[in-house]
Amino acid sequence: MSFPSPNCGERRGGARPDLIVIHYTAMASMAAARARLCDPAHEVSAHWLIGVDGAVEALVDEALRAWHAGAGAWGAVTDVNSRSIGIELDNGGAQPFPEPQMAALERLLAGIMGRWAIRPERVIGHSDMAPDRKGDPGARFDWRRLAMGGLSVWPEARSGGRPAEFLGHARRFGYPDLDEGILLRAFRLRFRPGVEGPVDATDAAMAADLAARFPVDVSA
Repeated sequence: MSFPSPNCGERRGGARPDLIVIHYTAMASMAAARARLCDPAHEVSAHWLIGVDGAVEALVDEALRAWHAGAGAWGAVTDVNSRSIGIELDNGGAQPFPEPQMAALERLLAGIMGRWAIRPERVIGHSDMAPDRKGDPGARFDWRRLAMGGLSVWPEARSGGRPAEFLGHARRFGYPDLDEGILLRAFRLRFRPGVEGPVDATDAAMAADLAARFPVDVSA
């Protein structure tokens, strides 16, 4: 189903999407989220919106630049809107993501990745590219499930890391050039939800594994 949003434009510099950014709506309902994403007064949009029942709505043509990411970066990409496709999930942030919604997301991701040749490590959360501002899709989102389906990535190593090297590894994976505490919070939100305290050997090992297998293209 399509609900065209006016909040879009041309991708700057002839860019093609090579990132997918996943969000949650933090709205009372899918209808409320759709209304905001299609309201020119709010100047925000996404390419796709997925309901808790698995309903998928197209809001912006994938070839166009939707206004979903805002300030942030992934590797050398600072205009994330021009290089990404944004997916909004109808979720308030504290609830689990229902099976129909996750299954619909998996089908949508597979299609987008195929159409635009987007690699699994380029499927990220809003909190990854804007860790100082955003927390979505949040601790309840099942990143491991996506990775098992080849739709994102997950670290394999869980021991032997050097905490002093965490920051460098996290940045080589793609996280922005921000303070260690900010990146640690975002990293754990995605890969170790619920863990607190200073950076430890597990954080460092996981980040090192991701950096070694999926180093971000810093010249992109």
